[in-house]
Amino acid sequence: MRVIAGEAKGRRLKSPRGAETRPTSDKVKEAIFSILGNRVVDARVLDLFAGTGAIGIEALSRGAARVDFVESDKATADILAQNLAACGFQVRAESHRTDAFKFLKQIRQPYDLVFADPPYHTWQLKKLLPALGQGDIITPDGVLVVEHFRKASIPNEIGPLEAVKSYYYGDTVLTLYRKRAG
Repeated sequence: MRVIAGEAKGRRLKSPRGAETRPTSDKVKEAIFSILGNRVVDARVLDLFAGTGAIGIEALSRGAARVDFVESDKATADILAQNLAACGFQVRAESHRTDAFKFLKQIRQPYDLVFADPPYHTWQLKKLLPALGQGDIITPDGVLVVEHFRKASIPNEIGPLEAVKSYYYGDTVLTLYRKRAG
């Protein structure tokens, strides 16, 4: 696993052993940032279920102003901290070792980009989407990117957010949400 572009391009990222963490493939990661384009530059970003931090670190490498990483597993959060240090991004990032749902309840300022990649084959996606649709988690022009399993059923609307497009990569789907106009 590596950083694809930007100031940390080519930097290898550590990942935990075993199958508990499912890192986003380079192909899917490249697709995310191709879809988002310059929207990443100077953005305030939230990386939920961050794992090793690959998505948020890629955003920082491509010019995001700040990234909050949320990862509940201690061993994985430790690897995330090592990856941030290896890339030199500690100043523009904060790692929160807590449950994603608890973190969402304490957000004080909305994000321009939110990445959510809960574990496949769990109840968490079904609970996460309504939580993301509450309050002001995303700025009016912000984007929510949900990475999920192809067979997962997700709604077209969650609170003020609506699905604008889905992209398919094998068993992985990226669904983009934006706030409805008006």
